[in-house]
Amino acid sequence: MMAGWLSMIRDYSLWRDVLLLVSAVPLVYYLMAIVTALRFFGGEQGQSRAEDTPPASLLKPVRGVDFGSYENFASFCQQDYPEYEILFAVNDENDSAVPLIRQIMAEFPQRRIRLFTRAEELGANRKVNKLAMLVREAQYDVLVLTDGDVRVGPNYLREVVAPLRTKKVGAVTSFYRAIAQENLGAKLEAIGVSSDFFAGVLMARWKEGIRFALGASIATTKEWVRKVGGFEVLVDTLADDYELGLGIAKAGGQIVLSREPVWTLYPAQTLRGFWEHQLRWARTVRFCRPLSYLGLLFTQGLPWTVLAVLAAPAAWIAGACIAAYVILRFAMAWTVGVWGVGDNILRRNLWLVPVRDAVYFVVWLCSFASSRIRWGSVEYKIKMGRMVAVAGNGKRAA
Repeated sequence: MMAGWLSMIRDYSLWRDVLLLVSAVPLVYYLMAIVTALRFFGGEQGQSRAEDTPPASLLKPVRGVDFGSYENFASFCQQDYPEYEILFAVNDENDSAVPLIRQIMAEFPQRRIRLFTRAEELGANRKVNKLAMLVREAQYDVLVLTDGDVRVGPNYLREVVAPLRTKKVGAVTSFYRAIAQENLGAKLEAIGVSSDFFAGVLMARWKEGIRFALGASIATTKEWVRKVGGFEVLVDTLADDYELGLGIAKAGGQIVLSREPVWTLYPAQTLRGFWEHQLRWARTVRFCRPLSYLGLLFTQGLPWTVLAVLAAPAAWIAGACIAAYVILRFAMAWTVGVWGVGDNILRRNLWLVPVRDAVYFVVWLCSFASSRIRWGSVEYKIKMGRMVAVAGNGKRAA
């Protein structure tokens, strides 16, 4: 009997030591992310503004308006760039964005701004339907794609177009800072992107290079869009930005991560809206990069720290685990999101990072429960990376 008890104690000690060892993996990840951020943001600004700025077409698929839509749209009319056009597309003439776009057109008569409606419904993703139409209407070879909730600085176009001078560069994509309403859900979503998601982007860049694009801002050319088969091949995809970047990378194009961030809006959300959006985001990542998504478990320090504290053989070890998580997690969030990207929402709400980590762990677990996502009022099944509307859901998502 004594031998049995000794064996159980040894087994417990072994598993406890393994658990403590595994709980250190996210801490190592935090350290590596800090180093990659220091190297990326601290390096020389290699994207010099070219004097021979080629004319560009800005493509903006829009649906509705947000709390800062006027400032967003106007920022694209104030670019320090010699020649460009802005092409807006909405679903129909009744879209609430139409009067605002017409106001922008009247206030900036020196800019060539065109508005299009009623894109052909080629697939489930109506944003891509609009992009397919806008590419056909674009006058210039350089294409700059931005979402309706994006705001930019006056040098944005010069910075994102300049790398395209190099023939091997297929696309330039950008980080984004948050402009959030005074709402907990909006803040948590913004904090998650700037303090965690961007760290993952930098780590992917370091390990394998960027093989995707971030939808807030993508600069490319008609030639590279043709090489991936046009937007027509993306009309049923959930993550069109990811698939566009992946297609360009597979076609031999280099994806450049710009140091010129844009801004994006985070409107106030209900609890249900926040949950559904987080779940859709998580399942999008899961469908795009399933193995990497599983590996995210080992980048989440909070749940492993809790387990380590429960298994720690001494109080000082438990305290050391908590201290290591707090110091390194906050250091990563600050280095990537505040110092690197310049996100003021994260700067002012850094204390919410552990709260966001706790919420995200639950979201991550629940994301495996189904292969369905809700986009607007429509529910979709995801089959082989394509969206298929569930019967009886009515209109497609925008």
